[in-house]
Amino acid sequence: MSTLALRGPARVVVLQHRRTLWITGALALAGIVLMGAAWWVTSAAATTFDDTGCSVRHTVHGCGVAVRHFLGVELYFNHLLGYAGVAMMALPAAFGVFVAGPMIGRELEGGTYRLSWSQSVSPARWLTAKLAVPAVLTVAGVSVLSAVYAWAWSLARGTNYPVPWFEPQVYGAMGPAPVGYSLLCLALGALAAVLVRRALPAMAVTAAAYAVVVVVMNAVRGGLWPMRTDTTSLGREIRYPSAASDVSVGWMTGGGTRLGDATCVRADDVDACMARHGAVSRYVDYHPASHFWPLQLIETGILLVLAAAAVAVAFRVLRRSHG
Repeated sequence: MSTLALRGPARVVVLQHRRTLWITGALALAGIVLMGAAWWVTSAAATTFDDTGCSVRHTVHGCGVAVRHFLGVELYFNHLLGYAGVAMMALPAAFGVFVAGPMIGRELEGGTYRLSWSQSVSPARWLTAKLAVPAVLTVAGVSVLSAVYAWAWSLARGTNYPVPWFEPQVYGAMGPAPVGYSLLCLALGALAAVLVRRALPAMAVTAAAYAVVVVVMNAVRGGLWPMRTDTTSLGREIRYPSAASDVSVGWMTGGGTRLGDATCVRADDVDACMARHGAVSRYVDYHPASHFWPLQLIETGILLVLAAAAVAVAFRVLRRSHG
């Protein structure tokens, strides 16, 4: 973002924190380059391994070293994908803490905000600039990082160490959800700053609030979209769906009533016991891979609503405190 194209408080915000913005951009670019380089190494190792004529599933004499090297490279890429996912999940907290502390909290604590307000900049316009600049940069940056991660994850699906889509570090790093979490953390950071008016406590409150949001959303995520249900006749082998999350298995009567898990908990033959209670089939509730986008969109919508509410409260608090 060129400072020449900006005017007023937004330009001041960029100039004040340009070093942090440059460092953040450089780290993001380094992460993208590292991910691309790691896949290039993995792809090259796969080509080299194919040329040996060896097989991972049917290893023959003389192929042990080649197989171990190839699997080691793929495992490294798997670990890198996991670390990148964790980093993507930590990004929203970093953004929120930065807004709560250095960007807003420090000015309110030190009183330097008065300089801006004395130059025909209203408190509302001042806070708008403090939120608008990081919001625009966050949406652009996180969207790119999320797209790069999705690309790397799709490539990893063809390796011997694929990562399921529903793993928290994968689900939280792809799609629009990372953007939603980042914007919510920006809003929480602003709210914490105007409420506490001290940098370090506001940063701690923001980090704690983000942790609560993550725990709650992980707990309720499975219920954001109706699960798919498959049934299998009692006595037949139940087939568990592949690439599915939140798998729940139970027994069902002919009328569609589900029996509790504790019904035959002490029985030696569970299937026979369930049959005596009227069970005729077993059911499996799950989210298939096709539910990724509905879950993502609903979760992102919730996050954006919470972010809007936090921003509205922050402006209200600022208005009551300073008019």
